[in-house]
Formats: sequence, structure tokens, C-alpha cells
Amino acid sequence: MEDLKNVYISPLPDSPYVKPFRFNYTQNGKEKTWDLLEVHDSVAIVVFNISRRVMVFVKQFRPAIYYNCISPEDRKKTTIDTTKYPASLGLALEMCAGIIDKKKTVEEIAKEEVLEECGYDVPLEKLHRITSYRSGVGVQGALQTFFYCEVTDDMKTEKGGGVDDELIEVIEKTIPEIEEMVQSPGPIASPPSCLFALMWFLHYKAEKFIKSFAGHCTECKIGLLASKNQ
Repeated sequence: MEDLKNVYISPLPDSPYVKPFRFNYTQNGKEKTWDLLEVHDSVAIVVFNISRRVMVFVKQFRPAIYYNCISPEDRKKTTIDTTKYPASLGLALEMCAGIIDKKKTVEEIAKEEVLEECGYDVPLEKLHRITSYRSGVGVQGALQTFFYCEVTDDMKTEKGGGVDDELIEVIEKTIPEIEEMVQSPGPIASPPSCLFALMWFLHYKAEKFIKSFAGHCTECKIGLLASKNQ
């Protein structure tokens, strides 16, 4: 994943994933323009393993994060110095997610993504749709649908890690580690939707798992109480 080389910037040709365009409109009598991107809607899934009480994340290289770690001066160079800018700068920790680019229901796409990226075979009825929201409202405003599912070790039927040329590492974090992550001063290499999902989990779901420890996880209880009192 971190074996990065031959990095350079080039103009964007026709893309099946991103279509830039200019939006023209008149608002309150004034003509305006706004540059936008047309992108696919998507799904994101919070996957919590109840066998070991850990959240399942995916870690992958995100060129957008990497690019924004490069100085404006160095972006103009023929190639990017990967010694100065190692691949680790572009690694993101995220929820399992994927774009909606198939003629399937959002539930079916969410199930497919969890299996491909995390390796868990989750029945459709175990995928709970929580909400949907607009992402990247400054330039694209695509719709993302947020799901939650609980999995067990017995449901792990594949290795995970993505398909085709995807390079994805499955990462697990405990509830105290999630608390620490969302309270970090940053910058956090995770999208806002991921942090929203974690805060949702901590508010609505974490307490039942903490109680199930029956006094064996004082650190978790303290963390949850602290988050509710803030």
C-alpha cells in the first residue's frame, strides 16, 4: 500500500467517476456561477464486531489527501518527490463504503461492500439503514446512505481488502480507541461522514456493549460518561 512511485499531476480527461462543470444561475437578481463536480451517490456502513467488541474500519491510500499534503510549489514539478512526501501522508481511516454504480438496491450494494472490503457476509435484514445526507456540499452534494450492522467472527467468510486493484487494510478499534479518535485535536485523516458515524455509534449503541462488560471495562464506562457530559 505504501509502495508509491512515479507520482505526477496531469489534466483530467473524460472520467466515469467525476464530471466537472459550471452551474449558472440568478439569485436575488444577481447572475452567479458555481463550479461543481458530478459524482456517484454512495453508501457507508458502520460495522461492529460483537464477538470481540471492536469497530471494523478500512485503511486505504486516498490521493486527494496525499495531494493536499504537497506544497503548491512542489505540485508544479514534473514528478513528486515520494521521499519528501511518503505514501503514509495519504492514508485514510474510514468506514466501509462504496459508490452506487450498479442497478441494485442500496442495501444490496452495502452488503456487497462489507463482504468485499471487510470480509463479512451480512444478511440483508441485518443491515439497518440509519439516515442519508449530502456530502461535499461545496462542490458535489452527492447523497450518501448510512447503514449500521453488527457482525460476529463466524460471519467472516472472506479475507476482505477490496477487489480488482483496490488496496485496503482492515483495521479494528475498541470503544476506548474510538473515543480517543473522535476527541483528537486533529488533523484526523478521516472524512466527516466517518466521524459522524462514530459519534452516532457512541451515542446510540456503545452503551449496551459497555454494560455487557459487567464491570470489566471501567475505562470504557468513564469514556462514555465523559462524552455524554461534554
